[in-house]
Amino acid sequence: MNTPSVGSPFAALLATQLTLGLPVELVALTPTYVPQMAQLESMAHNHPMSEGNLADCFGHLYRVLGLKLSAGSDANTDAASDPDSVDGLLGFAIVQQIVDEVTLLDICLLPSQQGKGYGKLLLNAVVASAKASAAVVLMLEVRESNLAARALYQKAGFIESGRRKGYYPIAGGKEDAILMDLAITQE
Repeated sequence: MNTPSVGSPFAALLATQLTLGLPVELVALTPTYVPQMAQLESMAHNHPMSEGNLADCFGHLYRVLGLKLSAGSDANTDAASDPDSVDGLLGFAIVQQIVDEVTLLDICLLPSQQGKGYGKLLLNAVVASAKASAAVVLMLEVRESNLAARALYQKAGFIESGRRKGYYPIAGGKEDAILMDLAITQE
């Protein structure tokens, strides 16, 4: 598997290009960030991943990208002045790669920063990382009710490839998981 590390020169260059002009930076997260990730999860998701589940996402099959406030970000920007940021962490994405298939396991963004393009930035970083690691497909699942995320994924070229009926718990029942795939083309 030809997987560039998140801290590689390629990844650093890519992160700089993706965040150009924004008060944020893409960084590789380590297990020391698990408590902050869990706090962010509880703020952003109805059924958040536990600290234990998040800790399990650090290993040779996984990449965890964080979206943090830039060290020199202007205090007047929305992100830099967000009192809800978790020690500067605004969001993260977790992917797992097995041979040439990448699965986006979680993408999480501070609720106050949603709708500002940061989710798209994280997703673009995940897609670029999948491409750089010679993946042929990027897969994910999303709650049927999460219309904003589904729209983001569709705009990025993901197509619905299936459903898991009654997969996610909701108040008073269950909802479907929508499976989506993006074919990765190597240029």
